[in-house]
Amino acid sequence: MTSPYETLGVSRDATQKDIQSAYRKLAKKLHPDLNPGDKGAEDRFKSVSAAYALLGDEDKRGKYDRGEIDETGAETPPRHYYRDYAQSGDTGGRYESAHGFSDFAEGDDIFSSFFSRRAGGQQRQRGRDAHFSMEIGFLDAANGTKTQINLPGGGPALDLTIPPGTRDGQTLRLRGKGEAGFNGAPAGDALIDIRVRPHPLFSADGDDVRYEVPISLSEAVLGGKIRVPTIDGAVNVTIPPHSNTGKTLRLKGKGLHKTGGGHGDAYVSLKIVLPQAPDPALSAFVEGWAAGKAEDPRKGMGG
Repeated sequence: MTSPYETLGVSRDATQKDIQSAYRKLAKKLHPDLNPGDKGAEDRFKSVSAAYALLGDEDKRGKYDRGEIDETGAETPPRHYYRDYAQSGDTGGRYESAHGFSDFAEGDDIFSSFFSRRAGGQQRQRGRDAHFSMEIGFLDAANGTKTQINLPGGGPALDLTIPPGTRDGQTLRLRGKGEAGFNGAPAGDALIDIRVRPHPLFSADGDDVRYEVPISLSEAVLGGKIRVPTIDGAVNVTIPPHSNTGKTLRLKGKGLHKTGGGHGDAYVSLKIVLPQAPDPALSAFVEGWAAGKAEDPRKGMGG
């Protein structure tokens, strides 16, 4: 199986920033929305996303590098010690006598007390929590969604609600869906670690959303109304006359859901884009535009 490092095209000593940059570059190139009908790009996007879900999390990356989990994020088979056999009940007589645990601690010391309690088997013990990870799209995290997940080990699919404003690295809890309890104790919980895929356009900045929108030269010079996307649908925005590349417009309340209620804002950075095909009339105008030739936008930079 190809390693996640190879999938992202980075070395094993790459920084977390290098890994994120490599993923964003590949995601923008391979995203299904940008390659409709291209099954090959879709499959590569899934592989790249899975690799980033592993390496983008420093804790999981460390476990992978140490061989504790494999490329899919599944735990590798652990080494077995005495306690594993003692708890499994499948000892085959190798670690027990007719007296259960008594052969390990005869007398009144602390070990005798411990093993006698274990041998009695009367303690109730809550089931252990089960930890899983799940990757979701940026817009699903921002707006919330409902999905079903299949946990390892079989069993029925579980309904999972992704709350609006879910953040990358957030953990969702499914109560009672972990390992079964002992001797009638309640089951543990299932803890779902959420990884949010970077979006080709939007990026989160705390509670706010930032992105870049291209505008034409005429829109930059003359201003006007344009339609721009937001995380919950397109809206009309007014471009002021003489707007330069880099000018940022604030869309109040169009950011992410805040934990305590309300929303952050969206910040739209404008980028002037010239026509793809050369326009002789535009070229002729600029050629005869004396004031434009006299303008030095790099004045004061030196050199």
